[in-house]
Amino acid sequence: MRENFAKLAPIACSLLFWTGAVQAQANAEAGKAAEAPPAPALTGSVTLASQYVSRGIRQTWDKPALQAGLDYVHPSGWSVGTWMSNVSKHFIEDGLLEWDIYGGYNGTVGDVGYSALLYYYKYPRAEIHATGTKFNYTEVSLGLTYKFLYAKYNRTVSRDFFGITNARGTGYLDIGANYDMGSGYTLNLHLGDGRVAGAGNDFWDWQDMKVGVTKALDKGWSVALAYTKARSDNNGYSNYTTGIPNANGVVEYKDVAKGTLVVSVSKAF
Repeated sequence: MRENFAKLAPIACSLLFWTGAVQAQANAEAGKAAEAPPAPALTGSVTLASQYVSRGIRQTWDKPALQAGLDYVHPSGWSVGTWMSNVSKHFIEDGLLEWDIYGGYNGTVGDVGYSALLYYYKYPRAEIHATGTKFNYTEVSLGLTYKFLYAKYNRTVSRDFFGITNARGTGYLDIGANYDMGSGYTLNLHLGDGRVAGAGNDFWDWQDMKVGVTKALDKGWSVALAYTKARSDNNGYSNYTTGIPNANGVVEYKDVAKGTLVVSVSKAF
């Protein structure tokens, strides 16, 4: 499977990266005064999902997830935002919350969109107590889009990556498509390839995929159904555990990469 991802990457990188916002153009009549520049946009969303799957990996131990985000976009293309979701302490030692903070620039040239963003992922109180390692990490994300095609590449610039030490340089390639099928339906396709940097850390390398459909409803509501699956050359994800006993003194194991369906309902405002 890894060979397939390697073949896809050069093709994707010639198309792509990230959905840039489509800016409205003035349609002024002759002699009509110029319109005022668009105002900065503040938008938000709330989502209830059957579970939280990130990059193909189950984060909530098959339990539901409540998620919320807030974004501020300036007409110049600069933006900042934040997003939160509950996570499971069975997946992240002492972790209950993922809090993302990000900002950067998005622009367009014709049908091509481009972006450069900085992400900080914070997991309050989460820590691998045996080593004192935190789960917080920082990534730079570069993206391109062409019509409904997209790709982006995230690269870890912090020393550690999600509880894995000395992993600066970890990369994640995300390619896919969001195709408008009409009548409010969008087909969502994704392939991902994660390579964890650092000596011995390639044990955690993985690949993932998603096929889904989103239906836009009235008043900012939408529903989505997606099938996701991940794999690795080792069994780190298929037999995953933090090693910490639960309330009954039992150490729980789970295949956090196996195929699963995710159903979600979202409200944008």
